[in-house]
Amino acid sequence: MTNTDLNALSLKELRQLQKDVARAIEGFEERQKAEARARLEAMARDLGYSLAELAPSSKAGAKVPKYCHPDDPRLTWTGRGRKPGWFIEAVAAGHEPDDMLIAKRG
Repeated sequence: MTNTDLNALSLKELRQLQKDVARAIEGFEERQKAEARARLEAMARDLGYSLAELAPSSKAGAKVPKYCHPDDPRLTWTGRGRKPGWFIEAVAAGHEPDDMLIAKRG
């Protein structure tokens, strides 16, 4: 690994470095996941099963949206995971989360 004097880089170079590091981290994580998945599939196969039989994909069932944007109903959120930017902005603008519930609009 090379030591780079970050103080000597321009803003453009720093931003490019940041993008490159983010891509490298994402690639590393994807390789780790692929390796783990391959090991799990081999273990399941050794036991006479497929990995899908033992651990069905969580992506199989689509989650039902719980909230929608106050002005653009195409923007939805299930209420699970990280809050989307539009939700955070709407709350900051004075909208109550309960007012964005799809059930209340229907």
